[in-house]
Amino acid sequence: MTTYESEIKAISSSEEVVFGILSDLKNIEKLQDNPSLKDKAKELEFDSDSCSFAIEGFGKMGFRIVEREPFSTIKMVSENAPVEISVWIQLKAVAENDTRMKITLKADLPMMIKMMVDKKLQEGINSIAELLAKTLSAQIN
Repeated sequence: MTTYESEIKAISSSEEVVFGILSDLKNIEKLQDNPSLKDKAKELEFDSDSCSFAIEGFGKMGFRIVEREPFSTIKMVSENAPVEISVWIQLKAVAENDTRMKITLKADLPMMIKMMVDKKLQEGINSIAELLAKTLSAQIN
């Protein structure tokens, strides 16, 4: 398994509020109007436990929440992906209304594929973390 970790992002809210939003994927639906996502993902669909999307040249895939550890961790696994992928969203309160978030992605990538997508996956996980942090900070405040 290859591991990609986002930079740690600050969100201006309590970990309880952030967890409440992120643990229901229906709340993430608002991100589909973000211009930076429109070019990358199409056919976005959401319910409280799962999301799916199509990526040009890759096909349709999704993620399903398999575990929620209140106020600290949300674990997801891939569905319909060509490789096994797991994603953890970790939250930690550092002060009142100051939560830090890190996203970890683990993928079972064959070496040839890893060489082709390594940089894009690292950039992608950082972009998603940044987008979530900005959106949540703006949405909550």
